[in-house]
Amino acid sequence: MSFAALTRLQQGLAALKDDHLERHRRILDGAQGAHATIDGQRVISFCSNDYLGLAADPALVAAAHTAVDQCGVGAGAAHLITGHHRFHDDFEAAFARFVGKPAALLFSTGYMANLGVLTALAGKKGEVFADKLNHASLVDAAQLSGASFTRYRHNDLAQLEGQLVASTAQDKLIVSDLVFSMDGDIAPVDALLDLAERYDAWLYLDDAHGFGVLGDGRGGMTERARASDRVIYLATLGKAAGVSGAAVVAHQSVIDWLMQKARPYIYTTASPPLLAACLLESLRQIEAGDVRRERLRSHITQMRAGLSDLKLGTLMPSYTPIQPLLIGANEEAVRLSQALLERGLLVPAIRTPTVPAGTARLRITLSAAHSTDDVARLIEALHALA
Repeated sequence: MSFAALTRLQQGLAALKDDHLERHRRILDGAQGAHATIDGQRVISFCSNDYLGLAADPALVAAAHTAVDQCGVGAGAAHLITGHHRFHDDFEAAFARFVGKPAALLFSTGYMANLGVLTALAGKKGEVFADKLNHASLVDAAQLSGASFTRYRHNDLAQLEGQLVASTAQDKLIVSDLVFSMDGDIAPVDALLDLAERYDAWLYLDDAHGFGVLGDGRGGMTERARASDRVIYLATLGKAAGVSGAAVVAHQSVIDWLMQKARPYIYTTASPPLLAACLLESLRQIEAGDVRRERLRSHITQMRAGLSDLKLGTLMPSYTPIQPLLIGANEEAVRLSQALLERGLLVPAIRTPTVPAGTARLRITLSAAHSTDDVARLIEALHALA
């Protein structure tokens, strides 16, 4: 007997393959790092978000070993039952102090945090105003919130202001990535805050790729935004922090409301307490991590100088660890990624729907764990391919 729905899935998979959009998981053996074993091949990895090289740092590993003897492996319950461990609580307090906001709430993932915040703060009487290049989790959260969902062109503040002027919503939320994950550019935080103040809106900043890296490690939030009660800030903790999860910081009343109303926080088992213990050590490393950040900035400068005259594609303007090389066609981006892999260099090809059609790219991500020789090798390989 035929099964039409299954046949359609199979046809869809075949179409993805024909369009060079099929994706595959790679298998990592051993620890994450700038040098890694992927699918049995030893490579220099330029695709990890481990920007400070903390994912396998000995201090974090030692913290995990110490914590597991004290708290075991699983949390055993949701935070609001008996799953909220002393390690979770200590991390939230330390994170709020470090970032410079009154209170924090720890979520199991950044995706869950975005779902929790937007669905708790926006409802049928609200409107979410979102940059068109925001992460997929922010798009999904806005759509699930029940609020009106309005998108503005990337960093187009004039269009955003027009939308705010026209809005009759009771609650308004301006939502933006702080560092845009596929372009590597940075949102105009103070200009967004100007609009939030002018039109009585919340400003929610998702700093997945800036925390631990930008400035003194506290991320891309400006001092003015840090002091504003209307700014809600999220930092992902599985990237530069090297562990897992995400933390939201805001006014105490916002955090109290999220604890009562954020369904992805309430209705899930708490993350393992040992991860919170690792995050406490990670915060210490980030706070004292100027040497790591300076090394990372040096790699960024080296990469941009080395590829300034590359004929292969266009290096997009970014002074973050995300250095996208715009190629255009899916097939060409995939071919170049494979050619680099054959040289022992792992650089992913990013294609639609992650980026707009016709803007496929090699997304180079740099880490403090890379050496100058690692970066030079990639520069040399790209010129050779050109």
